[in-house]
Amino acid sequence: MLASKVIERYQAFCPPSLSMEGDVSGLQIGTLNKDIQTVMVALDIRETTVAEAIDKKVDLIIVKHAPIFRPLKDLVADDLQTKICLDLIKHDIAVYVSHTDIDVVSGGLNDWFCDLLDIKDTDYLHETQEGHGLGRIGRVEQQTLEELALKVKRVFGLDAVRLVTYGHQAQQYVERVAICGGSGGSFYKAALAKAADVYITGDIYYHTAQEMLTQGLLAIDPGHHIEVLFVEKIAQELQKWKIEEGWDITIEASTVSTNPFRHV
Repeated sequence: MLASKVIERYQAFCPPSLSMEGDVSGLQIGTLNKDIQTVMVALDIRETTVAEAIDKKVDLIIVKHAPIFRPLKDLVADDLQTKICLDLIKHDIAVYVSHTDIDVVSGGLNDWFCDLLDIKDTDYLHETQEGHGLGRIGRVEQQTLEELALKVKRVFGLDAVRLVTYGHQAQQYVERVAICGGSGGSFYKAALAKAADVYITGDIYYHTAQEMLTQGLLAIDPGHHIEVLFVEKIAQELQKWKIEEGWDITIEASTVSTNPFRHV
């Protein structure tokens, strides 16, 4: 079957029109006008991902983070970063990027986070277009910041989370929770405007954390890599569509870790 048929079904679930302005989404490497046998879902395209795709004879990768996020100046094989793209081209592996569209779409990544953390009665955090928005805000059963942080750590299988709090506030009760996958620090004012007690997002900068606390907002930073949930969930969706549509293809979920951070 054609790769375009898979992406057509994916876009029916997650329209690329939901992507935020200036985002890198859509087909980035290769062609969809080709027959495929194996589709893989990944969070990132790194050298380990490419090696895995080659080993599994993958024809199409659906990925959250674009392998080309900044303009390339050249395509030189001696450069290990550009070699990643060259190896994909050499092995005829197409790459389709689904970045902020899967964050925004109803029933997408931020809603999956809410399901895992029992965040109820949700609304979007930051409106991106009429009727759609990035991040979510809702309510949890009243608990301390520390209790919620430990739940985040457990649910996502993390070795640590960072708390944005002055020490004594770890036992402060929270109920209204905002969440945004990836690097959502710039949206903390939206969390404040919607009366969040705590904001869960990754890659919070030092001075941004100080500003949050000055304005009365606590935060939990579980890191960017919790977005790896994308892999499991999209692979499940593809398996479901495979049955519904009668696709004769193999669906693979990437099993290599692309998380560059460890805590000791």
